[in-house]
Amino acid sequence: MKKLLGITLFLLVVYGALMVSHENAASFDTHFLLGQRIGLYGILSLAAGLLIVTGGIDLSMGSLVCLCSTVFGLLVVRYQVSIALAFLAMILLGGVVGLANGLLVTKLRLQPFMVTLCGLFIFRSIARWMTGEAKIDELAQNLGPLPDFFEGAIAGMPVYLWVLLLLIVVGTIFLHFSVFGRYFVAIGSNERAARYSGIATDFYRIFAFVLCSVLTALYSFLALMNSPSVAPSTTGQNDELGAIAAAVLGGCTLRGGEGTIYGMIAGTAIIQILRMMNTFWGIPSAVEGIMIGTILLLGIIVDELLRQRERSRSVL
Repeated sequence: MKKLLGITLFLLVVYGALMVSHENAASFDTHFLLGQRIGLYGILSLAAGLLIVTGGIDLSMGSLVCLCSTVFGLLVVRYQVSIALAFLAMILLGGVVGLANGLLVTKLRLQPFMVTLCGLFIFRSIARWMTGEAKIDELAQNLGPLPDFFEGAIAGMPVYLWVLLLLIVVGTIFLHFSVFGRYFVAIGSNERAARYSGIATDFYRIFAFVLCSVLTALYSFLALMNSPSVAPSTTGQNDELGAIAAAVLGGCTLRGGEGTIYGMIAGTAIIQILRMMNTFWGIPSAVEGIMIGTILLLGIIVDELLRQRERSRSVL
């Protein structure tokens, strides 16, 4: 509870700083754009956060975004496949990748870090090979009214944010109010103890990887609605770092066993607000990583200090 309170206070402070950072910061357009960004990138943060809760990590998310976007673009532009079938192909691809990652981690006992690091190189290289390094720029002409719909609003709120809210409701019920969510936390806290207590740890770890990759594929589709073109060398680049950073900043620990849906979204909001402040202040994009990385490092340090304090109290 103290951690969530601290995250909330930090979010309010950052938001307050945004409001006084520029004369247009309090405008409707600024809040609408901020809502779009939180709605879009929050999906990826949920994907990373749910996996981190189980003690896993996926460094290939950005490259998977690139591969899913490339497959969708080629199916729609080159092979004239319907948007619905191309979307299903993206989701299926995400599920297959997640299943492969989960099987490698659980059955061969490989480290998630190394498995997904390999995927980081493999998926983007496949996308570059499939396109011959060429961009897919004709995608917008084949999407019809879909980009306008997703870039628009329902009841004054961005469509991306509505999608995220739906996922938040489902994710909250799953992680915090279902036995499956308790299994996720138990596996992340102590996998061996969870196995001895009768939990099918391999199944749930595989499921966590599949869930992460499917949500990543969904994000890929929505990101294409926001920017309907694919550049295999840059699409999705560093997306996984932003998602992991948001989840950790929101209270997920890389050791596993801790994390809340609220925290994942709050972490996303903090990062997007900081990025918007950089834009208002005219700070070079190269400095953005320094700011976010420093704040994330401070958050990790504070979290570790609080852990050590709690351990010392329990010993006494």
